[in-house]
Amino acid sequence: MARYETDEEKVEALKRWWKENSTAVILGVVVGVGAIVGWRVWDGYQENRAQSASAVFEQLLMTVDAGIDPAAALALTERLAADYRPTPYAAFGLLVKARVALEQGEIDEAQGALEGAIDAARDPALARVAALRLARLLVSVQDHDRALAVIEQHDDQGSFSGEFAALRGDIAVARGDIEQARAAYRLALAVGVSQTQLIEIKLADLPEPG
Repeated sequence: MARYETDEEKVEALKRWWKENSTAVILGVVVGVGAIVGWRVWDGYQENRAQSASAVFEQLLMTVDAGIDPAAALALTERLAADYRPTPYAAFGLLVKARVALEQGEIDEAQGALEGAIDAARDPALARVAALRLARLLVSVQDHDRALAVIEQHDDQGSFSGEFAALRGDIAVARGDIEQARAAYRLALAVGVSQTQLIEIKLADLPEPG
Protein backbone atom coordinates (compact mmCIF):
# COMPACT_ATOMS: atom_id res chain seq x y z
CA MET A 1 0.00 0.00 0.00
CA ALA A 2 2.89 2.27 0.79
CA ARG A 3 4.26 1.71 -2.73
CA TYR A 4 0.92 2.62 -4.28
CA GLU A 5 0.76 5.84 -2.26
CA THR A 6 4.32 6.70 -3.29
CA ASP A 7 3.58 6.13 -6.97
CA GLU A 8 0.37 8.09 -6.64
CA GLU A 9 2.26 10.94 -5.01
CA LYS A 10 4.75 10.91 -7.88
CA VAL A 11 1.94 11.12 -10.43
CA GLU A 12 0.28 13.95 -8.56
CA ALA A 13 3.59 15.79 -8.25
CA LEU A 14 4.19 15.40 -11.98
CA LYS A 15 0.70 16.72 -12.74
CA ARG A 16 1.28 19.73 -10.52
CA TRP A 17 4.68 20.40 -12.12
CA TRP A 18 3.22 20.19 -15.61
CA LYS A 19 0.36 22.50 -14.69
CA GLU A 20 2.80 25.07 -13.36
CA ASN A 21 5.44 24.75 -16.07
CA SER A 22 3.72 23.55 -19.25
CA THR A 23 3.50 27.03 -20.77
CA ALA A 24 7.20 27.67 -20.28
CA VAL A 25 8.15 24.25 -21.66
CA ILE A 26 6.00 24.64 -24.77
CA LEU A 27 7.29 28.19 -25.30
CA GLY A 28 10.88 26.96 -25.00
CA VAL A 29 10.29 24.26 -27.59
CA VAL A 30 8.62 26.71 -29.95
CA VAL A 31 11.39 29.27 -29.55
CA GLY A 32 14.05 26.59 -30.04
CA VAL A 33 12.46 25.26 -33.19
CA GLY A 34 11.85 28.80 -34.39
CA ALA A 35 15.50 29.66 -33.87
CA ILE A 36 16.62 26.65 -35.90
CA VAL A 37 14.18 27.41 -38.70
CA GLY A 38 15.03 31.11 -38.56
CA TRP A 39 18.76 30.40 -38.79
CA ARG A 40 18.24 28.13 -41.79
CA VAL A 41 16.14 30.79 -43.50
CA TRP A 42 18.74 33.47 -42.72
CA ASP A 43 21.60 31.25 -43.85
CA GLY A 44 19.79 30.53 -47.10
CA TYR A 45 19.09 34.23 -47.59
CA GLN A 46 22.76 35.08 -47.06
CA GLU A 47 23.85 32.40 -49.53
CA ASN A 48 21.41 33.63 -52.17
CA ARG A 49 22.54 37.20 -51.56
CA ALA A 50 26.19 36.25 -52.01
CA GLN A 51 25.36 34.43 -55.24
CA SER A 52 23.48 37.45 -56.55
CA ALA A 53 26.39 39.72 -55.65
CA SER A 54 28.81 37.37 -57.38
CA ALA A 55 26.70 37.48 -60.55
CA VAL A 56 26.67 41.28 -60.53
CA PHE A 57 30.42 41.37 -59.96
CA GLU A 58 31.04 38.99 -62.88
CA GLN A 59 28.90 41.24 -65.05
CA LEU A 60 30.98 44.20 -63.87
CA LEU A 61 34.25 42.50 -64.79
CA MET A 62 32.96 41.63 -68.26
CA THR A 63 31.82 45.22 -68.75
CA VAL A 64 35.21 46.59 -67.67
CA ASP A 65 37.10 44.12 -69.83
CA ALA A 66 35.00 45.14 -72.83
CA GLY A 67 36.12 48.71 -72.21
CA ILE A 68 33.32 50.28 -74.21
CA ASP A 69 30.85 51.49 -71.58
CA PRO A 70 32.42 53.10 -68.49
CA ALA A 71 29.06 54.48 -67.40
CA ALA A 72 27.58 50.98 -67.24
CA ALA A 73 30.59 49.76 -65.27
CA LEU A 74 30.24 52.58 -62.75
CA ALA A 75 26.53 51.86 -62.41
CA LEU A 76 27.30 48.24 -61.54
CA THR A 77 29.88 49.27 -58.93
CA GLU A 78 27.33 51.57 -57.32
CA ARG A 79 24.78 48.75 -57.33
CA LEU A 80 27.23 46.47 -55.52
CA ALA A 81 28.03 49.16 -52.96
CA ALA A 82 24.38 49.99 -52.34
CA ASP A 83 22.66 46.60 -52.50
CA TYR A 84 25.36 44.16 -51.39
CA ARG A 85 27.32 46.08 -48.77
CA PRO A 86 27.39 43.17 -46.25
CA THR A 87 29.21 41.02 -48.82
CA PRO A 88 32.87 41.26 -49.90
CA TYR A 89 31.70 42.15 -53.41
CA ALA A 90 30.83 45.69 -52.31
CA ALA A 91 34.50 46.39 -51.60
CA PHE A 92 35.59 44.53 -54.75
CA GLY A 93 33.22 46.66 -56.78
CA LEU A 94 34.60 49.86 -55.29
CA LEU A 95 38.14 48.78 -56.15
CA VAL A 96 37.01 48.32 -59.75
CA LYS A 97 35.23 51.67 -59.61
CA ALA A 98 38.51 53.32 -58.60
CA ARG A 99 40.26 51.69 -61.55
CA VAL A 100 37.59 52.86 -63.99
CA ALA A 101 37.66 56.37 -62.53
CA LEU A 102 41.44 56.55 -62.88
CA GLU A 103 41.21 55.44 -66.50
CA GLN A 104 38.78 58.32 -67.03
CA GLY A 105 41.09 60.77 -65.26
CA GLU A 106 38.67 61.21 -62.36
CA ILE A 107 41.16 61.39 -59.48
CA ASP A 108 38.72 62.57 -56.83
CA GLU A 109 36.23 59.88 -57.84
CA ALA A 110 38.94 57.23 -57.55
CA GLN A 111 39.98 58.47 -54.11
CA GLY A 112 36.39 58.36 -52.92
CA ALA A 113 35.94 54.83 -54.24
CA LEU A 114 39.08 53.61 -52.49
CA GLU A 115 38.04 55.23 -49.23
CA GLY A 116 34.66 53.56 -49.62
CA ALA A 117 36.33 50.21 -50.27
CA ILE A 118 38.29 50.54 -47.02
CA ASP A 119 35.07 51.21 -45.11
CA ALA A 120 33.12 48.44 -46.84
CA ALA A 121 35.79 45.73 -46.51
CA ARG A 122 34.92 43.17 -43.83
CA ASP A 123 38.25 41.40 -44.35
CA PRO A 124 41.20 43.38 -42.88
CA ALA A 125 43.46 42.16 -45.68
CA LEU A 126 41.08 43.54 -48.30
CA ALA A 127 40.94 46.84 -46.42
CA ARG A 128 44.74 47.02 -46.51
CA VAL A 129 44.76 46.36 -50.27
CA ALA A 130 42.40 49.31 -50.72
CA ALA A 131 44.50 51.42 -48.34
CA LEU A 132 47.68 50.58 -50.24
CA ARG A 133 46.09 51.62 -53.53
CA LEU A 134 44.80 54.81 -51.94
CA ALA A 135 48.24 55.65 -50.55
CA ARG A 136 49.82 55.06 -53.98
CA LEU A 137 47.25 57.32 -55.58
CA LEU A 138 47.89 60.05 -53.01
CA VAL A 139 51.64 59.79 -53.57
CA SER A 140 51.09 60.08 -57.33
CA VAL A 141 49.26 63.40 -56.83
CA GLN A 142 51.88 64.51 -54.29
CA ASP A 143 49.48 64.55 -51.36
CA HIS A 144 52.18 63.16 -49.12
CA ASP A 145 50.66 64.10 -45.77
CA ARG A 146 47.46 62.20 -46.48
CA ALA A 147 49.39 59.31 -47.97
CA LEU A 148 51.46 58.98 -44.79
CA ALA A 149 48.31 59.16 -42.66
CA VAL A 150 46.79 56.27 -44.63
CA ILE A 151 50.01 54.26 -44.34
CA GLU A 152 50.29 54.83 -40.60
CA GLN A 153 46.69 53.80 -40.07
CA HIS A 154 46.76 50.61 -42.12
CA ASP A 155 50.33 49.29 -42.02
CA ASP A 156 50.17 46.50 -39.43
CA GLN A 157 53.70 45.26 -40.20
CA GLY A 158 52.17 42.20 -41.83
CA SER A 159 52.20 40.89 -45.37
CA PHE A 160 51.90 44.36 -46.93
CA SER A 161 54.61 46.01 -44.85
CA GLY A 162 57.11 45.91 -47.72
CA GLU A 163 54.71 47.73 -50.03
CA PHE A 164 54.00 50.38 -47.42
CA ALA A 165 57.73 50.76 -46.72
CA ALA A 166 58.40 51.34 -50.42
CA LEU A 167 55.80 54.12 -50.41
CA ARG A 168 57.45 55.66 -47.36
CA GLY A 169 60.66 55.65 -49.38
CA ASP A 170 58.98 57.43 -52.30
CA ILE A 171 57.58 60.08 -49.97
CA ALA A 172 60.98 60.58 -48.33
CA VAL A 173 62.60 61.05 -51.75
CA ALA A 174 59.97 63.64 -52.69
CA ARG A 175 60.74 65.50 -49.48
CA GLY A 176 64.48 65.31 -49.97
CA ASP A 177 65.10 63.05 -46.98
CA ILE A 178 67.57 60.71 -48.63
CA GLU A 179 68.60 58.80 -45.52
CA GLN A 180 65.02 58.06 -44.59
CA ALA A 181 64.33 56.98 -48.15
CA ARG A 182 67.34 54.66 -48.09
CA ALA A 183 66.18 53.07 -44.83
CA ALA A 184 62.63 52.64 -46.15
CA TYR A 185 63.74 51.03 -49.42
CA ARG A 186 66.09 48.68 -47.59
CA LEU A 187 63.28 47.68 -45.25
CA ALA A 188 60.99 47.04 -48.22
CA LEU A 189 63.58 44.74 -49.79
CA ALA A 190 64.27 42.99 -46.49
CA VAL A 191 60.65 42.11 -45.70
CA GLY A 192 59.58 41.52 -49.30
CA VAL A 193 58.06 43.76 -51.93
CA SER A 194 56.35 42.96 -55.23
CA GLN A 195 58.50 45.14 -57.52
CA THR A 196 61.88 44.14 -56.15
CA GLN A 197 63.92 45.27 -59.16
CA LEU A 198 62.26 48.67 -59.22
CA ILE A 199 62.99 49.25 -55.53
CA GLU A 200 66.59 48.14 -56.05
CA ILE A 201 66.93 50.69 -58.87
CA LYS A 202 65.42 53.44 -56.70
CA LEU A 203 67.80 52.55 -53.89
CA ALA A 204 70.83 52.52 -56.21
CA ASP A 205 69.85 55.91 -57.68
CA LEU A 206 69.89 57.61 -54.28
CA PRO A 207 72.86 59.95 -53.77
CA GLU A 208 75.61 58.52 -51.58
CA PRO A 209 76.08 60.16 -48.18
CA GLY A 210 78.41 63.07 -48.40
